[in-house]
Amino acid sequence: MTPHHILAERRPRPVTPSSGARAELRLGLICDLVEENWPSMDLVAEFLWTQLRARPEGEVLAKCIRPRMARRLSRLRCVGAGGMARNGDRFLARFWDYPRHLRRRAGDFDCFHVCDHSYAHLVRELPAERTGVFCHDLDAFRCLLAPELEARPTWFRAMTRRILRGLQRAALIFCSTRVTQERIKELSLVDPSRLVYAPYGVAPEFSAELDLSDAELGRRLNLPKGPWLLHVGSCIPRKRVDVLLDVLSAIRERHPDLSLVQVGGKWTPALLRQITQYRLTAAVRQFRGLDRMTLAALYRRARLVLLPSEAEGFGLPVVEALACGAPVVASELPVLREVGGKAAVYCHVANVPHWVETVARLLTNPDAGPDRTVRIAQARCFSWQKHAETILNAYQGLG
Repeated sequence: MTPHHILAERRPRPVTPSSGARAELRLGLICDLVEENWPSMDLVAEFLWTQLRARPEGEVLAKCIRPRMARRLSRLRCVGAGGMARNGDRFLARFWDYPRHLRRRAGDFDCFHVCDHSYAHLVRELPAERTGVFCHDLDAFRCLLAPELEARPTWFRAMTRRILRGLQRAALIFCSTRVTQERIKELSLVDPSRLVYAPYGVAPEFSAELDLSDAELGRRLNLPKGPWLLHVGSCIPRKRVDVLLDVLSAIRERHPDLSLVQVGGKWTPALLRQITQYRLTAAVRQFRGLDRMTLAALYRRARLVLLPSEAEGFGLPVVEALACGAPVVASELPVLREVGGKAAVYCHVANVPHWVETVARLLTNPDAGPDRTVRIAQARCFSWQKHAETILNAYQGLG
């Protein structure tokens, strides 16, 4: 059986264009809980809300819905404030508090937009025929769609199934890439007519113009003195930061002054052991919580921006780096090929020798990669304004 046969639920009525003059659309943006601290999801919701607010008066009234997360288990001394307690609070907030909050607000808006597919279970609390979900990728559903690759306990699969069924009930499912859109079609998860292609954009701070002086950047960050590579993202396993450290260690045999700047992650115990093993402690810097202007300055000054992930939903750092004119080396993934086009260089996933050879070649001869004008032009294909227009038009078309 396909996942569709196993998991499909009642479908909402088909989407049909409305007729006549359009009244102001009241759109509720269902955002991730602040306490989740998921920067990429917060960023997507932020830019959608900002762009919708800039629309002509009387067209759309968009408001963010984001209740506070109650601390229950993490406040109990007998439980403590560890990961288990925090996850318990997150579970209760997502599956108990948030649904109750939405039930009280179901009549406040004409349509609802779930900004993160991992909150798609909330569709069950709303008028499904007027609710959409942004499906950034299918990783959250891997334990159901490819259980041989990700074994999970029964309770986790049940929770994931509830989220997926919520997504399947939605009238609209937005995708940031054609790759995700086609994968949903292949798996027959939803009616293809409900899929809407809405790629992300690039924040204005990410441009080829320098906004910060070297002196100002130096005051903000303790950067390496010599040349450095840049990685932006978390340090979760699928980002393959372990490969990045393997590559750095090997290349430093030829370029001993080369360093790595990592932004947005937190070294895991395994990565710390790897850093120690390779004697890279003095050659790595890690920063978190940087504003976009500072991050853009790092993109512009990096010798290369590397993205060795084995799975990505979009790969926003690729577009951000290209917008800043930075050279990018990314994993040979269909989604990264779609986003980076001919403006990036690609390496086989987790193939350390291939990465070492490619990075060393580009360090020695920067002109061996795509031209800077090609990189900037590729980034200009992505616009938050177009992103918001696409989403708004889709909701205005609901009958």
